Amino acid sequence: MHSSLRLLSLPLMLSVAGAAEAGEGGFFDFLHGDWYLTVGAAPYVAPRFEGSDSYLLRVAPLVSLGRPGSTVPFSSRNDNISFALMDKGSVRAGVVGKLLFERTDSDAPELKGLSNVPLGGEIGVFAEYYPTGWMRVRGEVRQGIEAHSGVVADFAVDAYKDVTPTVRVSAGPRLSIASQDYFQAYYGVTAAESVASGLPEYDPGSGVRAVGFGGAVNWQVTDRIGASLFGEYGRLLGPAADSSLVKERGSPNQFLVGITTTYRFNFTIP
Repeated sequence: MHSSLRLLSLPLMLSVAGAAEAGEGGFFDFLHGDWYLTVGAAPYVAPRFEGSDSYLLRVAPLVSLGRPGSTVPFSSRNDNISFALMDKGSVRAGVVGKLLFERTDSDAPELKGLSNVPLGGEIGVFAEYYPTGWMRVRGEVRQGIEAHSGVVADFAVDAYKDVTPTVRVSAGPRLSIASQDYFQAYYGVTAAESVASGLPEYDPGSGVRAVGFGGAVNWQVTDRIGASLFGEYGRLLGPAADSSLVKERGSPNQFLVGITTTYRFNFTIP
């Protein structure tokens, strides 16, 4: 999901593994020791904009920083930038953020006459729960900054299984809910925009944004090299599906498919 249905854009993925605790020797003592840095790229095909029925090939960078051994049972490409402040094994919670790229009326002909959505982001909290050794339930609630002033809540359930020691498959449903201010930024059409674009005016409320389903196959090629294949389908609902932009120039059906490749570097901070 959007970021989770994060079907419509794949922002920079940055995860920090492990909690930073201050020791007796000073607050930054936790920096000393062994670390890993994983970098890579994710070519993917996704709609040109939220609600579009045309698709574009993009490439997103992947970055992950953490300590050896500080891994979690499961992670998904839907997970936004997050840092766990509480980790009790089966329950994790902390802060989360998401980068939102600019949307301009030059991105696609269908957007001509609509106001630009500036570069911005979302910040909030996340929580995840492992009811069994093969399932994770995760939720994120984020407040928009600059790009929009609304609130977005994403939920995902993933079942996962290691089919071999190096190959893991996972899949599950997604749900996204948003407030009126979010929908106004991405799906609303004001009177002035209606004149400029030719679209009927639309003043959305709040509600369910999308439901969907996603899955991935992850392959740990070597100790340092990883790869994956992922795909998702999302169905826009409520204020998103009712938008004149989606009805007249787009589609409520949203697809995303892509691959990732990563390489892991190990280093030590003395």
